[in-house]
Amino acid sequence: MRIMGLDYGSKTVGVAISDPLLMTAQGMEVIERKEENKLRKTLARIEELIVEYEVEEIVLGLPKNMNDTLGERADLSLEFKEKLERRTGLPVKMWDERLTTVAADKAMMEAGIRREQRKKHADRIAACFILQGYLDYRKNRENI
Repeated sequence: MRIMGLDYGSKTVGVAISDPLLMTAQGMEVIERKEENKLRKTLARIEELIVEYEVEEIVLGLPKNMNDTLGERADLSLEFKEKLERRTGLPVKMWDERLTTVAADKAMMEAGIRREQRKKHADRIAACFILQGYLDYRKNRENI
């Protein structure tokens, strides 16, 4: 079993996949699209990755505001969640993604990745942070 983590943005979707033991998240790719509401190819690529990696669950980042409210981006993510569930038949869990992009940018700075290169990696790394947070949460719940 593997879990997929997604960072859903207006023009891209960052993708991460867990290892089979559900301990670590690995960034896979960034799926790009020309228009925000054009999701057919994005969903098809996600389905391909689900089959390739035998994914049984999806974790989708929920972009909450800092005051814990939901805004327009969160509403779009919740709509995307419904489309994913209908298309894949898999359960989709929402995961608070506040500050994951900031954390991804900081990690890339510390790794010495140049500013102009960071943008193309940010969504994939943010998906890793989303998925890793969820994996750690699951692991900690098991140990209680």
